Amino acid sequence: MSAPRGRTASPFRQPKAVWAVAFACVISFMGIGLVDPILPALAKSLRASPSQVSLLFSSYLIVTAAAMLVVGWFSSRFGAKRTLVIGLAVIVVFAALAGSSDSIDGIVGFRAGWGLGNALFIATSLAVIVASASGGFGGAIILYETALGLGIAVGPLLGGELGAISWRGPFFGVAVLMATALVATLAFVPSLPRPVRPTSPLAPLRALRHRGLLTIGVMALLYNWGFFTMLGYAPYPMELNAHELGLVFTGWGLLVAAFSVFLAPRLQARFGTAPVLYVNLVGLGIVMAVIAAGVRTPGVVIVAVVVSGAFIGINNTLTTQAVMLVSPVERPVASSAYGFLRFIGGLAPYVAGKLADATDLSVPFYLGAGTFLLAVPVLATGHGLLRRAEADTGGSEPTAPSLTPVGGHAPTGAPPVVVAVGSHDRAAAIVDAAARLARDTGSPLEVVHVQQTAVVEDQAVETETTEQARAAVTAHLERLAGHGIAATGQILTSIGDHAAAGRVLAQHAARVGARAVAVGRSPRGPLAQFTDGSLTTALTHSAPCTVVLVDAEDAPRHLTPATLAELRDTAA
Repeated sequence: MSAPRGRTASPFRQPKAVWAVAFACVISFMGIGLVDPILPALAKSLRASPSQVSLLFSSYLIVTAAAMLVVGWFSSRFGAKRTLVIGLAVIVVFAALAGSSDSIDGIVGFRAGWGLGNALFIATSLAVIVASASGGFGGAIILYETALGLGIAVGPLLGGELGAISWRGPFFGVAVLMATALVATLAFVPSLPRPVRPTSPLAPLRALRHRGLLTIGVMALLYNWGFFTMLGYAPYPMELNAHELGLVFTGWGLLVAAFSVFLAPRLQARFGTAPVLYVNLVGLGIVMAVIAAGVRTPGVVIVAVVVSGAFIGINNTLTTQAVMLVSPVERPVASSAYGFLRFIGGLAPYVAGKLADATDLSVPFYLGAGTFLLAVPVLATGHGLLRRAEADTGGSEPTAPSLTPVGGHAPTGAPPVVVAVGSHDRAAAIVDAAARLARDTGSPLEVVHVQQTAVVEDQAVETETTEQARAAVTAHLERLAGHGIAATGQILTSIGDHAAAGRVLAQHAARVGARAVAVGRSPRGPLAQFTDGSLTTALTHSAPCTVVLVDAEDAPRHLTPATLAELRDTAA
């Protein structure tokens, strides 16, 4: 399903609708880091204390937390495009009002409104990009992750450059850019169908009754308490101007984006979700303690904050993966419940300011280090649930990669040929080529359709429903039956990690005694395969039988580690 190919669809060759939303995503992800460089200047210009200015973060994040409880209901009732447009419009209005305000209380209030708009936007943006993208969801996810990385990295830089002119600059800058994105969204994004069943506004709160989801959510709250303390209060002891602060947090943002997109999935595949999170949280606790101990030395604070970006990038991705693994509810509902708890950590910058005013500048950072470390035993209370979910020992909904039969039972006796395909326009040709291989070897055929759930940061979106996946398998089986070819079907459900799906497919091939596993050339491209792993690479290394690359025009090709390397070199 994901062997490299000579010509692959570029994730950046997308319809205008996708580009419009991706541009808005970049600006939205700038939202938090944008104000970091102007915090000291804002405090000085408006004669406000750091604790008062820190409410710019806290009001924004707490309103986002509360809004996460209802955005799923709102989107399912009014549609994804309308939710997206309303969210963008709210951001434009409140960002402009914040720039026009002359009081710290006014800016804090307008930032709260901005948080409402941001919640409406982020709840639907990933789903809209996936629904509107061409060439499958892989390219859409790469584009979304690219927008996320650009927003996190460029936000502080833009905030520093505009903040060097005036503290009002970043607010007006966001208003103008988001207004541009709003116009593009209205012009290019089509209306999308609403869900058959509207989401209940109480669904996220009900979901928190589940012990696994609540445990991961509380762990995320503790982690985000430390994270938001660092983000909202670390600029003060650095003693830098707006431009210099922008450069520091740009370096931090680059590490967040790189480790989130590229390293986190590979660490998860190698060591498992929980072990990586344990080590990562302890690492963050150490970094935060270094900031606290060296709070009077700006150089120490600067280096520690930049280094923390690597840990934060890994934690953001794997915490969301953990939520999706243990949650028994629909994944958009799980995302909303998790988002509600994690954004409550937005109280941290305000508490940090009050603590610093009442005690010492180091105390908020020591508290942040403590919350990072406290998150470890909290996560440990759910370790068994997470481990069982990764091993897929049960649950009301598949979590780790799992197989669901479709159609009749496979005949016993002759070893089958198994063909793995995804949801793309070349799937039928791959299945037909595998059917010829099965016919030539006198083997029954089994069609395995890989159904993916995309997970990026705290967002998860089903790239196709179970009904759509079942319909795709049924269409393959009916087409084959029309040609006199008997076949059976399976749906392989997977969350985010293609390599894990490849290993599960290899285990299935061993159980059924497969003669061969057939895959086609990937429509995802080398960049997508690098970020979330290659099903074919994992399958080739793990399968006990022959793995072949099938194509409508060419003879089947035996895949080995050596031929995979050759194919990758050809694609490159």
